[in-house]
Amino acid sequence: MRLLGLDPGLRHTGWGVIDVTGNRLTHVADGCIDISVAMAMADRLVALYDGIETIVARYRPDAAAVEETFVNKNASTTLKLGQARGIALLVPARAGIPVAEYSTNLVKKSVVGAGHAGKQQVQMMVRVLLPGCLADTPDAADALAVAICHAHHAATESLWQDRAPIVTVRA
Repeated sequence: MRLLGLDPGLRHTGWGVIDVTGNRLTHVADGCIDISVAMAMADRLVALYDGIETIVARYRPDAAAVEETFVNKNASTTLKLGQARGIALLVPARAGIPVAEYSTNLVKKSVVGAGHAGKQQVQMMVRVLLPGCLADTPDAADALAVAICHAHHAATESLWQDRAPIVTVRA
């Protein structure tokens, strides 16, 4: 299964693609969509849409995962980030790809073991879990961490869905 992880932002959106075979994770690609702050908001959203659409077309993921918005003290910043996250959810969904969402703390806990880990810790653990991966930017490392988190949680969810109920109560 091929997974796309996205760490949305209006200036830098990290993306990472991994392959999952059983419990083995393999790095495929990662990067960052960089968008100029000099652009109008609508143009920035179009650029983000086009960038993610290119990644989806190139790597053909089977599923995608997006990091949830971290609520900032500045409400305006949080709302703007929400627009970028909407694009990150929309593009794979329009391509018919199932999209999952994970909180920042769950992603960090899944990869590092601590929900309040720093960006450097996440970047280091991503490199450990995906040998050969450089994850040069923190945004790309965060996106790969989202994909890794989804790989772990999707496998568990799949096991739960495949299980038949042990007890059935009928009225």
